[in-house]
Amino acid sequence: MYQTLKNLSPSQQVGALFVIVFGLLLLAGLVLFLRSMREFEDQQAAQRHRDEVDNLTQLLKTSWLLIFVFWVAWLSGDAARLVLFGLGSFFALREFLTLSPTRHSDHRSLVLAFFGVLPFQYWLVGTEHFNLFTVFIPVYVFVALPVASALANDPVHFLERNAKLQWGIMVCIYGMSHVPALMLLDFPRYDKKNAFLMLFLVLVVQTCMVTQHLVARRLIQLGKPSAAPRISQSFTWRAWWAGMAAGSLLGALLAGITPFVPGQAFALSFIACATGSLGHLVMKALKRDRGVPIWRDQGKGVTGAGGMLDRIDALCFAAPVFFHSIRWHFGI
Repeated sequence: MYQTLKNLSPSQQVGALFVIVFGLLLLAGLVLFLRSMREFEDQQAAQRHRDEVDNLTQLLKTSWLLIFVFWVAWLSGDAARLVLFGLGSFFALREFLTLSPTRHSDHRSLVLAFFGVLPFQYWLVGTEHFNLFTVFIPVYVFVALPVASALANDPVHFLERNAKLQWGIMVCIYGMSHVPALMLLDFPRYDKKNAFLMLFLVLVVQTCMVTQHLVARRLIQLGKPSAAPRISQSFTWRAWWAGMAAGSLLGALLAGITPFVPGQAFALSFIACATGSLGHLVMKALKRDRGVPIWRDQGKGVTGAGGMLDRIDALCFAAPVFFHSIRWHFGI
């Protein structure tokens, strides 16, 4: 399979991989549909089965959405790609801040975040200002936002309000912007095929999260306790290690589409899966702090964004660590 892919042009290689992934998702959808047709005489067993099918359906929808977004990003030009990810950051930040109480005096900071920080960060990515892109938010914005807030002359919950806004910016803008930034990395003898790195990151992280979720549900059915029950009823170390193993092994198998050898691909996949899955746990803690079990309610996102954060939180945490690990290891 690798030899066949290598004989294709870069565009044909990416297209072939998307066809394979879409085919696997269609197969998973067919299996899930057949499973949903199963009937039970016991009402409790039937309800558990419906809940499980609904849960798996949500996972499948999330996988479809992520792969579809990256397919559109691949088809689009550089500018359209940045706009696409910028919109993702916009809706994710909007969703995050909807559940974080703000005051009238925060309006100038919010305007700065949405219409200043967000477009400028993606402009830095698009214009390949590599060094400034990596420090703009954690250094300059870290100083600018509290200054703007202080000038509003409102000290009530000052630290809490600014900390929440900066958290949202780091996760939703800084983290997400590192996904298209993978296109900036210049590997020798890689023929500018960095779109593979974006697909590679999404596949390994999503495989890790899906595996972790499925194993966790099975362990719950067997009566195994959660490792952090007040944060997540489904987080167990066994499930976490299962997800890590699945994502890392998939990364090693996909080494042929990356500039990595299998050992490097396994290690980088392990790092991406670890940060993504633990970042997902952190976002669950934030949701518990806000008093909401999920970012979405009865199929609709709390801001109309369709539960954006539930879909991309792991990727937002994994992308910066994956990006800078590559840069450090390869010296690029």
